[in-house]
Amino acid sequence: MRGNEEMAKGYDPKAIEEKWYSFWLENGLFNAEIDVGRPAFSIVIPPPNVTGSLHMGHAFDHTLQDVMCRARRMQGFSVLWLPGTDHAGIATQNVVEKDLAAKGLSRHDLGREAFVQKVWEWKKIYGDRIIAQMKKLGNSCDWRRERFTLDDGLSRAVRAVFVRLYKKGLIYKGKYIVNWCSRCHTALSDLEVEYDDRPGRFYYVRYPFEDGEGEVTVATTRPETILGDVAIAVHPRSEKFRHLIGRKVRVPLTAFVLGEERVIPIIEDNMVDPDFGTGCVKITPAHDPNDFLVGQRHDLPQPQVIDDMGFMNENAGRYKGLSVADARAEAAKDLERGGFLIKTEDITHSVGHCHRCGTTVEPYLSEQWFVRAKPLADKGVAAVKDGLIRWIPAQWEKTYFQWMENIRDWCISRQLWWGHRIPAWTCPDCGHVTVSESDPTECEECGGKNISQDEDVLDTWFSSALWPFSTMGWPDDTPELRYFYPTSLMVTGFDIIFFWVARMIMMGMEFMPARGEAGRGSEPFRDVYIHSLIRDEHGQKMSKSKGNVIDPLDMIDKYGADALRTGLAALSSQGRDILLSASKIETYRFFMNKLWNAARFALMNLGEKPVPIAGADLRMHDRWILSTLQDVAESETRMLDEYDFGAAARLLYDFIWGDLCDWYLEMAKPALRGEEGAARQDATRAVLDQVFATILPLLHPFAPFITEELWHLFGYSENAVGVVDAGGAEGVSSIMRAAWPKLKLMHDDDAVSAMRSFQEAARAIRNLRAEAHVPPQQLVNEVVVRAPDGVISALSDSLALLCSLCRVRAVVLKPLSAPKHEGACLSSSLGEGDVSLPVGGLLDVPTEIARLERELAEAERTVAASRARLEKPDFAARAPAEVVEKERARVATGEAQIARISENLKSLGK
Repeated sequence: MRGNEEMAKGYDPKAIEEKWYSFWLENGLFNAEIDVGRPAFSIVIPPPNVTGSLHMGHAFDHTLQDVMCRARRMQGFSVLWLPGTDHAGIATQNVVEKDLAAKGLSRHDLGREAFVQKVWEWKKIYGDRIIAQMKKLGNSCDWRRERFTLDDGLSRAVRAVFVRLYKKGLIYKGKYIVNWCSRCHTALSDLEVEYDDRPGRFYYVRYPFEDGEGEVTVATTRPETILGDVAIAVHPRSEKFRHLIGRKVRVPLTAFVLGEERVIPIIEDNMVDPDFGTGCVKITPAHDPNDFLVGQRHDLPQPQVIDDMGFMNENAGRYKGLSVADARAEAAKDLERGGFLIKTEDITHSVGHCHRCGTTVEPYLSEQWFVRAKPLADKGVAAVKDGLIRWIPAQWEKTYFQWMENIRDWCISRQLWWGHRIPAWTCPDCGHVTVSESDPTECEECGGKNISQDEDVLDTWFSSALWPFSTMGWPDDTPELRYFYPTSLMVTGFDIIFFWVARMIMMGMEFMPARGEAGRGSEPFRDVYIHSLIRDEHGQKMSKSKGNVIDPLDMIDKYGADALRTGLAALSSQGRDILLSASKIETYRFFMNKLWNAARFALMNLGEKPVPIAGADLRMHDRWILSTLQDVAESETRMLDEYDFGAAARLLYDFIWGDLCDWYLEMAKPALRGEEGAARQDATRAVLDQVFATILPLLHPFAPFITEELWHLFGYSENAVGVVDAGGAEGVSSIMRAAWPKLKLMHDDDAVSAMRSFQEAARAIRNLRAEAHVPPQQLVNEVVVRAPDGVISALSDSLALLCSLCRVRAVVLKPLSAPKHEGACLSSSLGEGDVSLPVGGLLDVPTEIARLERELAEAERTVAASRARLEKPDFAARAPAEVVEKERARVATGEAQIARISENLKSLGK
């Protein structure tokens, strides 16, 4: 055994994960240091909600970030992975309010100051839960630098940004129609509203002309808002209705609901779609965002009939106090009684609801704070067009441009108590609003002392938008900002491109100075990698209500963090969602076992000290594995540089499981047993050493725990293959400080080609054994191989190994010109040649012929059925491309099977 510790027979992740994570922390191996002599690599973690627990999306997102951080450390970068959590305004306040409600209390019973203190207490108890779970996954963050979006430093940055934008005219307060959640009692941005299709109803309502001569008909889904109507709009070029512009109509319901009749004008506006509904639209500025804009253009009044709790208000007459749903039902009855309801029509329409609590969102006229987004968005668009920021995959760039170029002003005020309180103070004496980074004691306009701070808090995403630079000490010009900003990479899902990524770009370009060439230095990150979503194995979105959620913590407990991380990475593919199941994670637990057992076998056969590979007596398979290893190391580096995480993880999986375990270790056993002499034994040991010293660092970013354990067991920490100064305690031995493999081995193309011929021959022989039902341990007397001269030359040097691996006493090599083997045999193609297995003494020939005839008939039926489908005139034109291709592949596979069976029947004497 190489190391000083006894290696367990089986791999137990629980036994090693806590040990090595504590070791990394204690020795400061995650610590980021400013070192101008080395390139910097930095990532700020997308801060999870402090209310949350680690879900599979987090696990995937964090795995990809950690892969890059661990690889870059070994490549010599000074790496900062900055962690933190988000205060999550609405979500956190809702959790605490529910806790109070269970005790019969509301936040208003406590008052603002006491309630906020209560939330801080809750955060202290539960806020570290997700941080502990992130550590369990193996996150190599610099935990000394952990931030919280409500900590003092970030709060200072938030105020500085608000004040500077306000003084620049980019923040304003105005009455505007907003998305309102009556449950959360706050405004929501457009992005915080989720839509789904729900059943509804069109009500066709008569609006009589004031003079009693005729009427217009309006279709509406919301008859309860008729009491807030101020106009009827038609399209100015409508042939059917433009002659009505300027006339007036009576508003239905008002006479017997409000006790007074109201008359409103018919106006023209381009907003109206003349082909939708009846072509006439009722205008209710306080309860519809499009109507609000029409009202502004025509200077119309804005009566509100629904209050902020979702009930009808005093302007709704006898409907006052009714819920919106109840008022809708009453209005429909009253319209019918009054002769105004022409008909109803059942429809399905898109209805918005709060993304936090699911309450139907009400368009609501309210005084709110807004960011004037267009000037900021223009800078964000330019940053991408000028090449300062790169999107991977590139298709997301178009999505980003579409949103940024059509951006609306951002409502940033929220009617909550938990969050960054808006730094604006109103003076009741003169009405002036003082906006300040520090709490003022008097009005800056008149000196009045009786000023009061705005009650609202900022949208959570406002502070999150500053995350890349506020976490590094802005507004101060800190060493961290000068060294680690712009950050190198942002990894996130497409669902928060607009919530967060776009806004970080806008704020970075606005507030951070350009320091480098070509205007570089303001952008918050160089690359944005948008990963796919994780769904269940059937392609459905995971949700608790569906019962299809896979908890990453359960997977870690069951299979280990390395299996979860490697599995998630290997299953990923740019632009394609991951269809996940527990069994797929289990596959990578088997992979960890395979690696463990391979390492255990190697350690049982290695000497106490490494053997130099230079001058070693290497055979074809030795040169092949070393050449393949070099290809893998080079490909791995390129794939990670291109963020092709899935291909990188699968490449290592295939090399370790296939090339190393299935082939090389089996071929190395005779030499390791000493059957080929001492020189060959030493050479094989040297090759094994080189392979493990290379694959462990390559695999480390994906599977950090098992690779650290094996690194020490192999003694590489004491016999350094290559070490970089990755920070942390001086003299500490860890795979994290190993140099990223850059092999300078001689690439032997001839050995790679020869090994390919060897593998093809071995597979063909094994397949023939299986067809003949030869038990695995039974020796076969003879196999005959006919092949081109080059293949025969390659196989002749390794015949003993071929016989050993295939359990054959003799492999007879013949040129292509030689006749095929005579007598009963099973055959298989081998490139231009073939492999024949004499079966006279191995199986009952008549029984085998009968089996093959049945198999042939079935194959012919399958091919015939597929051909018939393909020959249908409309099949290729109407069927999906993948279905057509599948049928063609079935024909090709079936034809090859028919040819092989026919050949074997002929060989068996039929």
